Amino acid sequence: MPFLGQDWRSPGWSWIKTEDGWKRCDSCSRELGRESDQCNISHNIILNSEDEEIFNEEQEYASKKRKKDHFRNDTNAQSFYREKWIYVHKESTKERHGYCTLGEAFNRLDFSSAIQDIRRFNYVVKLLQLIAKSQLTSLSGVAQKNYFNILDKIVQKVLDDHHNPRLIKDLLQDLSSTLCILIRGVGKSVLVGNINIWICRLETVLTWQQQLQNLQMSKQVDGRLTLSDLPLHMLNNILYRFSDGWDIVTLGQVTPTLYMLSEDRRLWKRLCQYHFAEKQFCRHLILSEKGHIEWKLMYFALQKCYPTKEQYGDTLHFCRHCSILFWKDYHLALLFKDSGHPCTAADPDSCFTPVSPQHFIDLFKF
Repeated sequence: MPFLGQDWRSPGWSWIKTEDGWKRCDSCSRELGRESDQCNISHNIILNSEDEEIFNEEQEYASKKRKKDHFRNDTNAQSFYREKWIYVHKESTKERHGYCTLGEAFNRLDFSSAIQDIRRFNYVVKLLQLIAKSQLTSLSGVAQKNYFNILDKIVQKVLDDHHNPRLIKDLLQDLSSTLCILIRGVGKSVLVGNINIWICRLETVLTWQQQLQNLQMSKQVDGRLTLSDLPLHMLNNILYRFSDGWDIVTLGQVTPTLYMLSEDRRLWKRLCQYHFAEKQFCRHLILSEKGHIEWKLMYFALQKCYPTKEQYGDTLHFCRHCSILFWKDYHLALLFKDSGHPCTAADPDSCFTPVSPQHFIDLFKF
């Protein structure tokens, strides 16, 4: 039974399959699916009812597939949940089957809104950095897509408000190094998705790095009070509240006065004592020619050998009673005594534990 088809070698022509083989319908020079007044052959007759049904199903399937591919390739299509908590279970029970993965937690917790909160911004950036270093390949395809969408929002936010670009530069540096290793070692590790997707991601990261490299801080010209206008004791108090040595160095580059204050030996001594133990001092003691301890040099030497204490305005919390990981909303907690998740404990606050970025990763190591 002859039927109408379309040859993939000559798109735009209608072809007829006969007993002698494929023959082109010369009088029909149209795209498949459009009517032609010039064609003398009745395609409705050539197609019997069964073939026409199959043909229509194939057309419908192809149309759905194109829409699905377009949705997947749309960078604005995100799979974010708006939940503030997730149940962390590592094994099957009578009540629950399966377990929670890092990718699932990353998808369901509301990190997209968290980056808009200045208290949570550094926390999310640090978490993304740890994932970039060691956990990127453990994320599912949807989790990876959400990861890069959130990262894109972070980069655009930094480009707009110039807030903490150094943190993002460090994150992108670690991420680009990981992507380079994965792409060069393709076949040695399991990658979710096509290799071209990973190459495209690396190119995107390199573009972000270039944008941040070209970032220029605009000078304030509206005549309002600036940092330089503050008295010395207030500037000194500001420096003493920093917990990161690189922030002190960066601020010291703004004006000669701030540079002088940032070189204070007592400031660096206090910073070393905050982050490190006395035993660690003895192993990395650095003395000047006059026999004084070089606290600034010691801080950066110790930083390479030992982890520093992390400070965040707000973090995720883990409820030991419910085994739930959640964002705590302090405003709701004060107004309505809302714990941030459906807790059944008599005293919920006693069950909460702040979760550091590394602790978050460790929760999903089975």
